[in-house]
Amino acid sequence: MNYEAVIGLEVHVQVRTNSKMFTRVAAGYGFEPNTLTDPVVLALPGTLPVLNKAALDAIIKTGLMLGCQIAPVCKWDRKNYFYPDSPKNYQISQYDQPVCLGGFVEIELPGPARNVMGEHKKIPLTRIHLEEDVGKLNHGASDSLIDFNRAGTPLMEIVSEPAMRTAEEAFAYLTSLRQTIIYGGISDCDMEKGQLRCDANISIRPVGETKLGTKVELKNLNSISFVRDGIAHEIKRQLAVVAAGGTLVQETRDYDGQTGASQSLRSKEMAHDYRYFPDPDLMPVKVDEAWKARLRAECPELPFDRQRRFLADYAVPYTITSVLVPDQELSQYFEETAKLAGPGRAQAVGNWIVNDLLRELGAAGLPLAASKVRPAQVAALVQLVEAGTVLNQGAKEIFTEMFATGEPPEVIADRRGLRAVPTDAGELEQWCRDAIAASPKALAEFKAGKESAINAFKGPVMKAAKGKANPKLVDEALRRLLAAM
Repeated sequence: MNYEAVIGLEVHVQVRTNSKMFTRVAAGYGFEPNTLTDPVVLALPGTLPVLNKAALDAIIKTGLMLGCQIAPVCKWDRKNYFYPDSPKNYQISQYDQPVCLGGFVEIELPGPARNVMGEHKKIPLTRIHLEEDVGKLNHGASDSLIDFNRAGTPLMEIVSEPAMRTAEEAFAYLTSLRQTIIYGGISDCDMEKGQLRCDANISIRPVGETKLGTKVELKNLNSISFVRDGIAHEIKRQLAVVAAGGTLVQETRDYDGQTGASQSLRSKEMAHDYRYFPDPDLMPVKVDEAWKARLRAECPELPFDRQRRFLADYAVPYTITSVLVPDQELSQYFEETAKLAGPGRAQAVGNWIVNDLLRELGAAGLPLAASKVRPAQVAALVQLVEAGTVLNQGAKEIFTEMFATGEPPEVIADRRGLRAVPTDAGELEQWCRDAIAASPKALAEFKAGKESAINAFKGPVMKAAKGKANPKLVDEALRRLLAAM
């Protein structure tokens, strides 16, 4: 019997706000343990929660970007459980009336080749709700210590429908969701800092069956690659259990990305185990049209929409857009440079940014914001090359020095003597005649229709010109002479 996997993801995203979800104490990462606390975070007697409106803005904006229906009224519930990282012994969350319902995440699956766009599809969402994060347990050899700095941080839970069928789809989903949230300025989504965490719900069923199989929740997926690897591992494990005649049980399993193995943690809780009930200290929230309209105006162009626009408006190859667009800052840098360079030069701009700028930044260990090379300088260099004022090899040298010094390309070209030397038309023609005469085989091939044979003449001409002839003029002169033969 053939089986298929059914996968749904629960993604928790820390919202980037100055203060925590229900108190004014600061939210942050990297502080001394238990310094970002107050009586509300520690659940001391008599304390009451107060909503953080910036966190509500963030989840509504996220919902608008992902095509969700924004609830006109949402409420707050207590999710009851006893665990050391939750000082109150319950978590303020949302159960039956979340902020966002429905929506989707657009994903791209790998294409038949790396240089073409793959299949796009929309993974439907169930809901997005807002809650407070819990503290962090730090386990030692003989004890466990609790740091409550994270407790109370605004946390979005984004729940997908069980609509993914492969580990690669889940990887694409998480990658796309992360890019969208970063574009919106909602969170930095740094998994190493716990700003984005993911649990995967995985089951298998016979192909053609519509009923869901026994679900296993996979935890401790602390990188996007581990999400993909963990899901692939769990699918194989479930198939092996069924093939051996065993029975799958609903449980939570811990995945170790270093060893590629998982182990059972506990049987999976159901919703009624948490004894949800409305929080008596928090009033429901009404979201009117004016509130949504204000946040809709702040929504950015989404990554795939930007990529489609770059492909259409700038005629930039997919291989370049697939590097530019995932990085919002880099794609903005490209667009500013392309506009300064002028029409028809966007592909050259993209090549300089993707190949040369990123190489220099990587070698120097610098972020784009620290680069001395600004869009106007890249645009000026592209214009110099196109005009034939600077040749390609000289332009490479100019860029390297421009990255190091921040000087304009014209200044470097003059100082280093890298401007192309104007060539006498008669002298250039003679060099071309000599090159053609020295390569009768290439001449015969070109006349027989082999276009690439012309390159056999260009090398000797450039050598005679000591590398400073304008390649465009060389090509024109050669074609003129060849056409007359």
